[in-house]
Amino acid sequence: MDRPSPLVTPVLIVGCLIILTSFAVRASFGVFQIPIADEFGWLRSEFSLAIAIQNLAWGIGQPLFGALAEKIGDRKAIVMGALVYAAGLVLSSYATTPFAMQQLEWLVGFGIAGTGFGVILAVVGRASSDENRSMSLAIVTAAGSAGQVVGAPLAEWLLGMMAWQGVFVVFACLILGMLLMLPFMRSPTRPATKAELQQSMGSILTKAMRDPSFGMIFLGFFSCGYQLAFITAHFPAFVTELCGPIAPGGTLHGIGITTTSALGAVAISLIGLFNILGTLSAGWLGKRYSKKYLLSAVYTGRTIAAAVFILMPITPTSVLVFSSVMGALWLATVPLTSGLIAHLYGLRYMGTLYGIVFFSHQLGGFLGVWLGGRMYDTYGDYTLVWWIGVGVGAFSALIHLPIRENPAPPATAAA
Repeated sequence: MDRPSPLVTPVLIVGCLIILTSFAVRASFGVFQIPIADEFGWLRSEFSLAIAIQNLAWGIGQPLFGALAEKIGDRKAIVMGALVYAAGLVLSSYATTPFAMQQLEWLVGFGIAGTGFGVILAVVGRASSDENRSMSLAIVTAAGSAGQVVGAPLAEWLLGMMAWQGVFVVFACLILGMLLMLPFMRSPTRPATKAELQQSMGSILTKAMRDPSFGMIFLGFFSCGYQLAFITAHFPAFVTELCGPIAPGGTLHGIGITTTSALGAVAISLIGLFNILGTLSAGWLGKRYSKKYLLSAVYTGRTIAAAVFILMPITPTSVLVFSSVMGALWLATVPLTSGLIAHLYGLRYMGTLYGIVFFSHQLGGFLGVWLGGRMYDTYGDYTLVWWIGVGVGAFSALIHLPIRENPAPPATAAA
């Protein structure tokens, strides 16, 4: 009788640590909106465009790094991603014009792609047994949330001691430091099945592109990127400027959160904290229930939460409640979406296929971040951008419903 495969493996542990570090840095960029704009007198849309380009580069780089990892090996791809990431951060610290910052964010975005979900989820998925895969993917996703918990407050704390340029250099060192963990990323990986070995990358890509369900997954992931990137990039500034004051003597004031700027950073951290629970729950539920219906429920919950929040007065209490609710739904889509792709199309080219779907996510991210800055400069607030997010969230909730959940017969390679 075969022994159950362990859930916790070296690949899972190292994958979690890499994702945590990568996402801690990535999730902090919204904290720099006001300091950088104040130093150089930039419009809100100018640094927003830099973050938007970062998201677009991340989306373009994700399928490329996924394919690269499948070609030259996961660890080599991660090393390349980390080097590009660190270089982008260091060079960005010397940027003094919006154009320079925007161009350098291409490097940062490609670096995130090389150390992010596409590569890490694929290697963890291949190293996990069938019974543990959904939970393993959820744990790695939750590690990204743990990075978000520490990233924004760490940036806010470092900004109290040094200029933003110094913080970028510190973050570059953290990215390079995570490479020390790669030698431990060794574990027996799941061998490809005979059916998977018979499929070339071209045949599996053709099969996916012709499948309406793949198109629905691609389109549905757009709103996830829009909502997450907009909130990550603009929510700290939104809270800083529009939230009601923190009452002296209250609970927040008593624990040291005395300004709306600090509350904005804490809000991003709180989203990450609650998302740890949300993603783990999604992984557990994804093993037992229909992934497409779970995804539809997640998008419905996000849509309702955003609509209610923007209709209410913005107070410290409403910020904390919204952050908690949105956090529980934040990255719950990732283990469900990646697990659905693995289920429908197999594991061999999961990194490439997830990378293609993730490109849609990052197109949404680009639009959410850029539109947030543009609308703020035009109208002086973010209201219209919020309502667009509500609309695309409702679209995603609906488009997941017709997705089929039975894998199509595998295509065989030509003789």
